[in-house]
Amino acid sequence: MSATSQVLALNPMLRFIGVASALGAPLPDPKDGPAALREMGIVAAARRAGLDGGWGTSIEAPPGPRLPALAALLEQVAHEVAASLASGRVPVILGGDHSIAAGTWRGVGRALGEAPGLIWIDAHLDAHTPDSSPTHNAHGMPLAALLGAGAPEMCAVDGPPLDPQRVAVIGVRSYEPEEMRLLAAFGVPVYGIAEIRRRGLPTVFAEALQIVAGDSRPFGISVDLDALDPRAAPGVSTPVADGLAVAELATALAGLIRDGRCRAFEIAEYCPARDAGGLAARAAIDLLEAACRPDAAGLRQWEETRGAANYAPLPVVLASGEGCWLRDVNGARYLDLMSAYSAVSFGHAQPRLVATLSAQAARLAVTSRAYSNDRLPLFLKRLTDITGYARALPVNTGLEAVETAIKAARKWGHKVKGIADGRAEIIACHGNFHGRSTTIVGFSSEAQYRDGFGPFAPGFRLIPYGDAAALDAAITPHTAAFLVEPIQGEGGIIIPPDGYLAACADICRRHDVLLIADEVQTGLGRTGYLLASEHDGVRADGVILGKALGGGLLPVSAFLADERVMQVFTPGDHGSTFGGNALSAAVAAEALELLGDLRLVEHSAELGRRLLARLAAIAAGTPLIRAVRGRGLFAGIEVDAALTDARALAEALLKRGVLTKDTHGTVLRIAPPLTISAEELDWGLDRIAEVFADAGKSLPRLPCAA
Repeated sequence: MSATSQVLALNPMLRFIGVASALGAPLPDPKDGPAALREMGIVAAARRAGLDGGWGTSIEAPPGPRLPALAALLEQVAHEVAASLASGRVPVILGGDHSIAAGTWRGVGRALGEAPGLIWIDAHLDAHTPDSSPTHNAHGMPLAALLGAGAPEMCAVDGPPLDPQRVAVIGVRSYEPEEMRLLAAFGVPVYGIAEIRRRGLPTVFAEALQIVAGDSRPFGISVDLDALDPRAAPGVSTPVADGLAVAELATALAGLIRDGRCRAFEIAEYCPARDAGGLAARAAIDLLEAACRPDAAGLRQWEETRGAANYAPLPVVLASGEGCWLRDVNGARYLDLMSAYSAVSFGHAQPRLVATLSAQAARLAVTSRAYSNDRLPLFLKRLTDITGYARALPVNTGLEAVETAIKAARKWGHKVKGIADGRAEIIACHGNFHGRSTTIVGFSSEAQYRDGFGPFAPGFRLIPYGDAAALDAAITPHTAAFLVEPIQGEGGIIIPPDGYLAACADICRRHDVLLIADEVQTGLGRTGYLLASEHDGVRADGVILGKALGGGLLPVSAFLADERVMQVFTPGDHGSTFGGNALSAAVAAEALELLGDLRLVEHSAELGRRLLARLAAIAAGTPLIRAVRGRGLFAGIEVDAALTDARALAEALLKRGVLTKDTHGTVLRIAPPLTISAEELDWGLDRIAEVFADAGKSLPRLPCAA
């Protein structure tokens, strides 16, 4: 079912059923699984995905000899499952060991009046009979019992046996020959891990879904968590190496509970005692949430109708990322040539940063600056050592750091330079982008950023960007600072003339005016230097850092300056509840270490030359491109607005698996993670060349000269 209207219309009510049993397993570990998953928030995961419902009941294993007790348990499971369906709710069954499946799917069939199709996701076939089982543990027998073979106590549950022509087994890699022979005799298709690796899980899963649910017939899904790779899900009864990836399986399961044919969903064999880090629980919750989630169109509609219309994102819904690559909710893969406006300079899910985040979050995250924490001093020392500034004031977003710099400049102008209180002025440039607070948009030259948001704070003057003489002429006795981007990013990757920043620095020194460099996008290696100001050999009086400082995981920013400027702050002058928190400080400190350990500044300079040379070659072959500008891994492709539109080109690149973004409809931004390889960069540039070549084919041909 792929139609958007169908997906959005199907919002089934869920009823969770916990089966606290290990009657079929060799150890008691799975018994505590349902309660643990409930405590970890599996019901909340369904609500996050937009479906209502709640915990229905918890079923305990009855006392007595194992097999009779199991028979009674399975009948109770079947009854609760059938009752859920009869009341119009989709049951979500949480085991216990996998033997409970013999009750789940008979109960579904009992309610429907026919056996459902079934996708069985498991590392094992679970198709033993008492005669073939080497262990005689019932958790290895439910699939055989559901087909009508095997243990009488498991086969006798009221309800139709499964139709073997509507059963498919996925993820198998550990079984006895007798099990395979039994399923072969029934004609049940089995997709082992080798076939999945060869053909791909999306292809295999789509084929299995057609088998079990073709002609719009009802089906269900049973997931034994040991189907997953045990490195990602260690908390299972019988782990087997080389399993399914959680993200891939989540993509395959996406939205299936919303499919009107899906009548039940089962997760079994979670063992919390073996899951010290909670990885297997997280995997189970992620799989359930994925199965409850609307499709991409539904998610986009919720964003458009439930959120403020302050963004117009490209038509893609991203779900995961690794390195320089992202995947959408359908599993399609994209090369990230945006890196979240430089915030993801270290790539997505960088292992060292994720490990630091996880370890610190488990130890200490936020206490406020009412107290000191043990991470902030280490971060401050490392940041000031690397940049050479005496002090840093940590906050969260780049906007906050710019606001901090404005406050510092104004107070410095009054307390140190002697400007009358309330008269200090700050000079900025046309085309600037320093953030979107009411103060900052007040000195923007972009009409949309100002429209309707006034009145604006006084004290700002604008001059042309790249014109040092204009700065000299604009300075008055009231001028406290010149706030400037070494490269204007949002303005269109505008690079000033060589020597511009150095000339501005000289002018500022002569007039005792602070030079403040906004390096939120350009700092920390983006342009092939640690700071973009270094291209002109300039050491600004104050520097604003952000985006990359948080390692792509958290908002972290800072204003840096020497004692001459920072002396103006005293306790109570400025603060932030989250600024300088232990979690952010730990991640930012590790990001700074990665910058050096991976030699990312040098890498940016080297690949930046490759990037700009290739873009220049592409530009030489098409009239669509007016100019290519950039430094390091920070480039802009300015297009001829009379011939094409940068937004349309970004959408064309999206279709070819490349993520970028336009600025003002005239410039395509290219700013990949600094960790990108030469091969990855070349692949992306090939796609850019193809898009411009295709766009050029639609241009009108000029008549040939006679």
